[in-house]
Amino acid sequence: MRRTVLLVLLALAVVPYFVGLGDSAIWDANEAFYVETPRQMVETGDYVNPSFNGAPRFNKPPLSYWIVAGFYRAFGTSIVTERVAIALGALGLMVAAFLIARRAFSVEAGLVAALAIASAPRVVMFARRIFIDVYVTMFMGLTLLFLVLAESQPERRRRHLAWMYVTMGLAFMTKGPIAVVLPGLVILAYLALEGRLADLRRFMIPAGALIVAAIVLPWYAALYAEHGGVYIRKFFIDENLGRYAAPYDATATGRGLFFYGPVLLTDLFPWSVFVPAALWFVGRAAWAARGRRGVAAAIPRRLATLLILWTVVIVGFFTFSHTKQDLYIFPAVSAIAALIGAFLAEAGTARRGEAPPLVRWMTCAAGAFVAAAGAGILFLFTSPARVYAIDGAAATGGVAIAAGLATAAFAARRRTFAAVAVIGAAAVAINWIFVLQALPSFRKYQPVPAMAARIEATAGSSARVAYYRMALPSLVYYLHRPVLELFEPTAVANVFKEGETYCLMTQEDYETLQGQLPGPTCVVARRPVFDVKIGNVLALKPVSELLLVSNRCE
Repeated sequence: MRRTVLLVLLALAVVPYFVGLGDSAIWDANEAFYVETPRQMVETGDYVNPSFNGAPRFNKPPLSYWIVAGFYRAFGTSIVTERVAIALGALGLMVAAFLIARRAFSVEAGLVAALAIASAPRVVMFARRIFIDVYVTMFMGLTLLFLVLAESQPERRRRHLAWMYVTMGLAFMTKGPIAVVLPGLVILAYLALEGRLADLRRFMIPAGALIVAAIVLPWYAALYAEHGGVYIRKFFIDENLGRYAAPYDATATGRGLFFYGPVLLTDLFPWSVFVPAALWFVGRAAWAARGRRGVAAAIPRRLATLLILWTVVIVGFFTFSHTKQDLYIFPAVSAIAALIGAFLAEAGTARRGEAPPLVRWMTCAAGAFVAAAGAGILFLFTSPARVYAIDGAAATGGVAIAAGLATAAFAARRRTFAAVAVIGAAAVAINWIFVLQALPSFRKYQPVPAMAARIEATAGSSARVAYYRMALPSLVYYLHRPVLELFEPTAVANVFKEGETYCLMTQEDYETLQGQLPGPTCVVARRPVFDVKIGNVLALKPVSELLLVSNRCE
């Protein structure tokens, strides 16, 4: 019965990933690059040199672009096609989490792990806009899976390790060397903790290096043949070592040692409430098994240790970096989901009244968090104090409050599995509301398509298009023409001097610049715009207006 419930919830959680994929515009800035750059690849036939807006784009390896370009060639160029590709990456991540937890713990743990990822609202949002991080997380989840398989099936170790190195190479070609560095650190920490450093020779490191090199080097060799080492040095030194050793931009400064605590809470919310208890529960079980002899006892303990280290190493590595971005630790979610799955599956299979008190209290806490989140949504989006009007907010808040109270009630009565099922059902329902109501209504805060249509209707072929002091790269995709990025008032004035110009800027910036612009200018279109950041929502930051300013004022 429990498996049937989990399977039904999982199926219902997966479907929204493929529903209404065209109901929102391209998200600036990340998604724009993974929609437009592959389009240019397909049009030019140049798959060695990624470019965007007429400029080379070598800040990341090209596998993400190649994947989208392959989908474009098979199904046509569109936003929906690109988002289908992201959704499939998210589906691969769910499969990896299921297989990891099933191998390390049980089938029920695997189902809960997959459900935790599939039903987490933040993962659903990522699967609509952030191609590269979904795919690197999926590939690294598969790396962890094959490492788990290698440790649990010694008779097939070489085959599993070979596949592990393949997925490491693919992850490297998605985001860079961090996809090799992090698993390498995990393996070293794991063997050291187990007192098995001598077993490092059994990890096929020379063969693994050749496998990774066979995947990575061909593109870098082609890049070197065309451009020399300039882009390669820039990528490895500036984009990797530089970002780790020094803040990359102003948004990454002032983030201390505890920056990733709230990130861990939100990545898999509401399931992430169980992370501290899951780490304690699984860690205690692994520690208790240290004195037991035999393979049957050693393998589960080792796998539990491996999952904990995967989480700790990834979070710890980026905690000490100078550039901290929330998505940097997203590759830990496959291990985190497996640990949550182990904890909740063990609690759910216990007979009523036999689950440890920790389970009851953590489940009550999860219910309280969910109810509080629902109340927050109602306040932020439906109360008189609201700034943003999003469809489905009332339904989302109501579902969360009702589910949170029900979860706490079931937990108080020691009906742990019922509480877990309620949390899962509520998360699934909220995701359905999100994709069917909230996302379509959010289009009014995504002004670029309307602005692009306005420009296309009036701009001549020689007109210059620009945006000032903001990131709106999706304009390149919608217009299929070069767009200038301007950051200085003098640069804006110079562009307007050259002839017909259309420039996107905020109301505040236009008021500041108006006296410096040559000739008469006017606002030909205006739209509300909202920078999608949780801080802006919590601060009830007023919606800004985006203006389309032109010197063609007929």
